[in-house]
Amino acid sequence: MPHESRNPLTRLDPNAPLVLDTRALGRQPGSSREERLTVPAPENFGVEMVGVPEGAAIGLDLRLEAVLEGVLVTGTATVSLTGECSRCLDPIASSFEADFQELFVYDDTRSGGNADDDELRLEGDLIDLEPVLRDSVVLALPLSPLCRDDCPGLCPDCGARLADVEPGHRHDVADPRWAALKDLAGGMAPASPERGNGSSGSRGFDRREGKQEG
Repeated sequence: MPHESRNPLTRLDPNAPLVLDTRALGRQPGSSREERLTVPAPENFGVEMVGVPEGAAIGLDLRLEAVLEGVLVTGTATVSLTGECSRCLDPIASSFEADFQELFVYDDTRSGGNADDDELRLEGDLIDLEPVLRDSVVLALPLSPLCRDDCPGLCPDCGARLADVEPGHRHDVADPRWAALKDLAGGMAPASPERGNGSSGSRGFDRREGKQEG
């Protein structure tokens, strides 16, 4: 999945919460440092039915390591999720952890014949961590979240939560098409007695003999 692209004309803000400064590594392969940060969640950090509220705390446990091509970032993001169950529409509140690892290539390093348009690059000594977090957190969220795995949902007739009603909850709903047929049948005259049964004294015709019966 390609990373969300950033306008190349936009310079990174070194004071932005998700921008990391790597100057302490000195571009020395093998040098590393660890950081624990708490940053506010950016906007639209989720999917339609569940996500991280804008401004909510994201806990980051990071390791930054200088390598020949750039800086390797390995970490874990811990977030608080809110949303609603896709079956019963009850509110959902839970926590979520996502692991990630990404290589940020030095901006003056040539990739040669293996250039990747989606590779992430440092801007000077700065790293923008937001695209990595979106890939690791947002893309891992369920599109149809549940308050519990066996949530029975809502009654299709009255909208009640099936988890709260008595077992066997149901409604007898008449099909309007049958009601129309019943009304039509009620307006019809009763069928007349079957002819030729001899009960009315009428004269019948014996087809076998080809003559009238007296």
